[in-house]
Amino acid sequence: MTTTEKTDVLVVGSGFGGAITAYHLAAGGADVTVLERGPWLETEELEHDFLLGSSYTRAFDFTVGDGMSVLGGNCVGGGSMVYFAALPRAPRFVFERRGSIGRRMWPSAVTRDTLDPWYDRVAEALGVRTQDWSDVSYAGGLWGAACDHSGRTANPVPVAIDKDSCVNCNWMMAGCRFEAKKSLVFNYLPAALAHGARIRPLHEVQRLERLDDGGYRVHYNVIDDSDYRVTTDSGAIDAKIVVVAAGAGATPVILKRSEEHLGTMPHAVGRYFSGNGERLNTAVINEDRVRDVLGLSRDDERAYEAFQIGKGPCVANWDRLDASLPEYSRYSLEQLYFPPALGTILAQTPGAAEPSWFGADKKEMLRRWKSWLIIFIMSEDDNEGVFGAPPPTGNAVRLSQQMLGRGPLTYRPTANTWHGWKSADAEIKEILEKDGIASVAPWTNDLVGAYTVHPLASCRIGDDPNTSALDDRHELRGHPGIFVTDGSSVPGALTVNPAMTIAALAERSVPGIVEAARARGVDVTYGAPAPDGATSGRGGVLHLAGRRSS
Repeated sequence: MTTTEKTDVLVVGSGFGGAITAYHLAAGGADVTVLERGPWLETEELEHDFLLGSSYTRAFDFTVGDGMSVLGGNCVGGGSMVYFAALPRAPRFVFERRGSIGRRMWPSAVTRDTLDPWYDRVAEALGVRTQDWSDVSYAGGLWGAACDHSGRTANPVPVAIDKDSCVNCNWMMAGCRFEAKKSLVFNYLPAALAHGARIRPLHEVQRLERLDDGGYRVHYNVIDDSDYRVTTDSGAIDAKIVVVAAGAGATPVILKRSEEHLGTMPHAVGRYFSGNGERLNTAVINEDRVRDVLGLSRDDERAYEAFQIGKGPCVANWDRLDASLPEYSRYSLEQLYFPPALGTILAQTPGAAEPSWFGADKKEMLRRWKSWLIIFIMSEDDNEGVFGAPPPTGNAVRLSQQMLGRGPLTYRPTANTWHGWKSADAEIKEILEKDGIASVAPWTNDLVGAYTVHPLASCRIGDDPNTSALDDRHELRGHPGIFVTDGSSVPGALTVNPAMTIAALAERSVPGIVEAARARGVDVTYGAPAPDGATSGRGGVLHLAGRRSS
């Protein structure tokens, strides 16, 4: 059955870019509908396991491309449900980067100074706070001590976590069942619902079509709750404004598939993709040397504060976030937990001459998993990613019931990107192998290529129409009334976790979207305060739960 409905504003995706714009537009009086391709997971549905069909596989989208694999959120709340709630602000030099185009990548209107007020709004809404050392897990403390021992500094990472509710279970990546992580389902989304917005889970947008009145028709498929390969229904919604916030791995696919119906897309749609310069290293800790050199020890029977006990990223080394350093030599090094399965496959045996998938050394390394410490690199890449022709539906060809797909992204790391990775690899090795504390090796790229949990820049903002898909108001060039507000709008790698910057840019985009909506006859104003996640706001979820698929 095919139906066509009407709304003032249609928002594609419910992550940071979608939830923030949906809230402000609904609070301003617009009729807002949000289409989310993933399920709506209640707190009690968040399971602490890795079983097929559990919340873990339902909430993620893992897309394997040619040379790059992308792990993202796939549920109401998007990436905020499965991220580690690390929310640093981007360094000042990031906004002056020149990157692969040889001139300033960011629009002149966006600097650290001009973005700071929007960062402040996000910090208020999410309750961002800087951890102190008493909040840090053993793994984070070890990383901090190792940095200090090698003459470097380390800092606790700012987070959106209620420390009084956190039980240190370290299952944040599977969704927080203790409601300690300030994901969007506790602030912007319930506030949007309280103002009348409708959120429809399992609605995967396929393409946009221009209408004779200047509006747009958004076509979607309804996806089966347990097998994402199955379409149970389809429909279309007409809107005066469309906000595309499906994520940097899906937004360009939707727009490229829409080209036949909308007209030519800007050259930069589906180009300049960045993996945020991300890479992982695994250190196998020598417990005796850690005790003798750093004076740290732990209970032999407990996991190494990197899985069942502890937290996600707690401590980062930011010494290389220095504006005086050359581009492609700046990066952060963050202690991180990454779950088993893919992590144990891609983690390599220190000292091996080639990728070590199996064998006695790899077996011994796996036996010592309790003593693993994983370090996450976020560096400056060269925006090498390019999206090819869209698959028949969705953002990827689904290879399994949930989670896994094959996407149209091609990524070939340049010498610049490799320079950043190798420099960071060498520094991690220098820090953690000093005085025999650990043995270190980077993960291999041989199986799934490079990999990122923070995809960016595939439809980026900018001043130059030749190298940016969006103007500095986030409006799609040549297609008035279509805005992009997710990570794909960020011009390039940020050298830190990007959620705070994506959210701040989304906040910044709203006045322009309101202006465009008013010009199209939508009775909407701007000026709602940042939602604070209060009980009244969360009550909107319960009160309006029956409208989820209405």
